[in-house]
Amino acid sequence: MKAFYATAAALAVAGPACAQDIALKPLVDLRARFETVDQDGLARAANALTFRLRGGLQASSGPLSALVEGQGAVAVINHYYDGLHGAAIRPLIADPNDIALYRAQLQYKTRDVTLTAGRQRIVLDDERFIGAINFRNNGQTFDAVRAEITPLKGLKADVSYIWSVRTIWGIDGVGARQLAISGDTILANLSYAIPVGTLTGFAYLIDEHEAIVQGYRLSNQSYGVRLAGSRPLSKVVKLSYQLSYARQSDYRNNPNNYTADYYLIDAALDARGAKIGGGYEVLGAGHGNAAGVALDSFQTPLATAFKFQGWADKFLTTPPNGVRDLYGSVGYGWKTIGRFKGVSVQAIYHRFDSDRLSQHYGNEIDVLGSAKLGKTTLSVRYADYRTKKFLTDTRKVWLQADWAL
Repeated sequence: MKAFYATAAALAVAGPACAQDIALKPLVDLRARFETVDQDGLARAANALTFRLRGGLQASSGPLSALVEGQGAVAVINHYYDGLHGAAIRPLIADPNDIALYRAQLQYKTRDVTLTAGRQRIVLDDERFIGAINFRNNGQTFDAVRAEITPLKGLKADVSYIWSVRTIWGIDGVGARQLAISGDTILANLSYAIPVGTLTGFAYLIDEHEAIVQGYRLSNQSYGVRLAGSRPLSKVVKLSYQLSYARQSDYRNNPNNYTADYYLIDAALDARGAKIGGGYEVLGAGHGNAAGVALDSFQTPLATAFKFQGWADKFLTTPPNGVRDLYGSVGYGWKTIGRFKGVSVQAIYHRFDSDRLSQHYGNEIDVLGSAKLGKTTLSVRYADYRTKKFLTDTRKVWLQADWAL
């Protein structure tokens, strides 16, 4: 309701200005996906054929715009556990049926200032801390007010206040998997372009008010710095790199008392379409506590976690002893092959270890192929996690088509 009132009030104020020269833009995207999961310990595999439709309209007049977008998701083949309905006799595929208001926002945008109020997507940096979780059908949006200000060339301040997180669980969300999580969350991100890349400092204060969601244990405060950039090494070779560090501790009602560190070093070489890369990412165990305390390791509850630590989704919640991910990747891309454009193939290898107690969690291989045909993006994806006495062996396959107007 806060999102509704904030947007409605802003629209009322903006009404006279929007009465002239209104430009309308339809918003339509459609997804079809088949996903299958085979997980040791469960007698049956999971199979899901799902469709997602998002549709809406954006009206713009000068610097002002208003946007409303709804979404619906339905499973045609639903031989899977969606996290909400039935018993978990098959593996989890987190795509429950849903119909909902996805976005409803008012925006004021000039060259130096963008102000957004209402239900909106917020994506910061690489989505390691704050993201839209667009891989899942229902996505993640925020009831928030956001200010993006560029006072000087190369300098950008991005600050948001969030009072509700609309989760991927949709209208039937219940218990620890709520439709929405209320709170008083503040996101502050300050970036500056320097000769070697973009240097960013951030402070993310996540305050969750739903006791049923892990007893407030996902409320945390993270302060950190990130450098991301690229440099040509020759006419045909380019180096890309990322470095990041953050420290996290408990916040507000979180009953845990902990501090934990985050580290990332990542680099990739691109030469005439061939790409090789690697990195090391650590979500640390909590300092000063006994081993095995749940949720006192470094947590990122608002991240697009699917992008990190393997597509098998074994580390969406960081284990009590933390996780270290040593990974390497190879790939190749073609601008066109016949009628297809942006064709690419990629393979990634992960080795997962604990940050404390020297445990080897397991290894994972991920493979992705994608191409674009007209306005449709086609992809096939595979993940194979092999455990070393941590969780269970899991294999996943996705066949997906995305079309956007």
